[in-house]
Amino acid sequence: MATLTLALDAMGGDNGPSIVIEALKKALTTHPTVQFIVVGDEAEIQSLLSSAQLSEHPRVTIAHASQTVEMTDKPGYSLRAKPDSSMRVALELVANEQAAACVSAGNTGALMTKAYFALKTLPGVLRPALMSAIPQHQGGSAFVLDLGANPVCDSDTLFQFGVMGSVAAQEVLGIAQPRVALLNIGEEDTKGNDVVKAAAALFQQSSHIHYIGFLEGDDLFAGKADVIVCDGFVGNVALKSCEGLADLLLSNIRANIEAHWLTRWFVKLFYQRLQRSWDWLKPDHYNGASLIGLRGVVIKSHGDANARAFESAIAQAIEAAQRSLPNQIKDRVEQVLLEQE
Repeated sequence: MATLTLALDAMGGDNGPSIVIEALKKALTTHPTVQFIVVGDEAEIQSLLSSAQLSEHPRVTIAHASQTVEMTDKPGYSLRAKPDSSMRVALELVANEQAAACVSAGNTGALMTKAYFALKTLPGVLRPALMSAIPQHQGGSAFVLDLGANPVCDSDTLFQFGVMGSVAAQEVLGIAQPRVALLNIGEEDTKGNDVVKAAAALFQQSSHIHYIGFLEGDDLFAGKADVIVCDGFVGNVALKSCEGLADLLLSNIRANIEAHWLTRWFVKLFYQRLQRSWDWLKPDHYNGASLIGLRGVVIKSHGDANARAFESAIAQAIEAAQRSLPNQIKDRVEQVLLEQE
């Protein structure tokens, strides 16, 4: 197997480079053939690597970047005023084929803008989209896109999201014929706005997509679809609402467990089974959104990601790079465009 190299934006996110180095230390053990380029302030990163006993590690190098994209920076400003940001340098490593993928927990809008200019979209792709996996009731995962990169979309863009998501489900989830659905306010054909209805018509006309119709919000985790398509405004609100609910449930469970000795004893007795249920709820177990439709692999981690969450995003980047996901999407988009012509 050819050696993969990943570029890690160490300065992005709310928690700083210490989280990235902690995740890196675990990833080096989990992925023994992968090399890493840590991008950011060299002095700060070197100090953290030394503390983690990684300063002389043969699979870790540092790429210095003198600037940092702040979470409050506007995308246009970060593009013009911060050409030497850790985010931009990490993306350029992918563009120059020095790295197979980039992972960043930084500003989503800035990452979208910088990735668009550094990597460009695949031929025929109208817009890149943020895509992430969410757990399903009977096990497994489903991909949802877009999750915030494109708050406003037309029907052609939504259709392409379905095409790209279908390829990802085939390559990453191993589903031969992924079921694709449009997220809507009802399952009936008469429901939804004009854009969603027009997108549905495009799906119905395509022989390359296994389209199953509309899906309502309460079926996001029901296992009815493998790819769920929506615009970035709807997708972002839906995902953040689900994550907030998961945090609420976990907090409530912990509070009730700690309230009485009997429940604490019960948890200790059935710890492993309960741990699996808790892990299923935790967003950090499926952290990482792919910015798909680009000529390279870019994974967006949560801005407030902890080390475990960032490590999950690293694993996602490795899998996408190993499967050459951009090339697979490129081939399918070309097929669909030919069919439409």
